[in-house]
Amino acid sequence: MLSTKFSPMSKEEVDRKWWEIGDFFRRNSLWMLMYCTGCCAIELPPAMTSAYDMERLGMGPMATPRQADVLLVTGYLSLKTLRRLIYTYEQMSEPKYIVGFGSCTINGGIYHDSHAVINQLNKYIPVDVFVAGCMPNTEAVMNGFVDLMDLIKNKKANGWKDYHERYEWYLANQKAALGEVRVHDEFHE
Repeated sequence: MLSTKFSPMSKEEVDRKWWEIGDFFRRNSLWMLMYCTGCCAIELPPAMTSAYDMERLGMGPMATPRQADVLLVTGYLSLKTLRRLIYTYEQMSEPKYIVGFGSCTINGGIYHDSHAVINQLNKYIPVDVFVAGCMPNTEAVMNGFVDLMDLIKNKKANGWKDYHERYEWYLANQKAALGEVRVHDEFHE
């Protein structure tokens, strides 16, 4: 006798259901790699303590890029730092997301006219969520994390896919800023 409760699903429907389950766990257990380059990093410790407790959202710090899901860029980026940030981003496994903190990642902030600081981080690597402010308060940081989770839930956090699709554009911007993207030192030879 056939069950009337469940109907057979096609392979595509089964695959879609598994992706939905994966997305649920992905957005509810985000591991962060903190790339603290400026003053916005001071807002992360309060977000981790009991007053805001980002772990209740399933978020926690991670030590290496290979295990992290989210790259937090907290402040201005010099040209030297951009090269290392690109390496770090490319070491992360997919899907991967970037959250840019403060006005420095958006438009260079108070260093917008410096020859050594980049403006608009999203010209060099894709940024999924910007948290505005100089420095953004802890509530804004937590709202940025919730916004990222909503984007993942709605399948709109696709910066990592955009990086693959428009890699030549990102690489051209990286080369225009850095000259050569490769790092020449004892670790990368």
